[in-house]
Amino acid sequence: MEKIALWLKENYLALVAPILLLAIWEAASQFGLIRANLLPRPSVIAVVLVELLASGELLANLGVSILRVAEGFIIGAGLGVLVGVQVALSKKMRIAVSLIFGVLRPIPVIAWIPVLILWMGIDEGSKITVIAIGSFWTVLVSVVEGIKNVDKKYLEVATILEKDHMTLLTKVILPAALPAIFTGVRVGIDVAWRSVVAAELIAAASGIGYMIMYARELSQIDVVLVGVLSIGFTGIIIEQLLQLLEKRLLRWNVNIH
Repeated sequence: MEKIALWLKENYLALVAPILLLAIWEAASQFGLIRANLLPRPSVIAVVLVELLASGELLANLGVSILRVAEGFIIGAGLGVLVGVQVALSKKMRIAVSLIFGVLRPIPVIAWIPVLILWMGIDEGSKITVIAIGSFWTVLVSVVEGIKNVDKKYLEVATILEKDHMTLLTKVILPAALPAIFTGVRVGIDVAWRSVVAAELIAAASGIGYMIMYARELSQIDVVLVGVLSIGFTGIIIEQLLQLLEKRLLRWNVNIH
């Protein structure tokens, strides 16, 4: 209880601001200042939210999207770490891939969706690949920058102790670069979450993006808003879980907040 009270004391504005916004929104709707067919009242959205939770539709679609994100992110982040380590440790490798990466990295993830649909259809493979692409670049950049910024003193000590390359990598370089890598992972999971929604909006038969598009076709703006808000709240939960994991794994690092 004391921790909760302390958190409320430090973060009360984070609660007051949205409550005040919802109250203004509700009042404006009640007085007809906002058209209900364009932006329903918060109370109406809350009722629809409860109905979708009770029916299981919302949780089922969220579950599908989260599973896609997990699969795509594991693939993309795993490749990002493997390639990032090679690029960071090899100057020749950096030069060889610099032009290729320079062309491919700025391409928005959503631009790959039509291409992947043509190549792979609208099955799970195309959606998971979109997520993997988005995750790959974010994690890759973080790994490269993290390794490049490792304190040279660590490397000098390891060299003096005559450590082999694998020990140097696993015991010195990667642990020292882990904070930067974790930052990339957090950004990467955010990109992955947005990517899956984009993929589902274009071609899917399930998932939270599909639910939003189907509701739009039926002009169910309240369901659309429930889906949109669910995306945001799920993103917050994922972010908080990653922060807890980061603090637990990197408790030795005084810079972790």
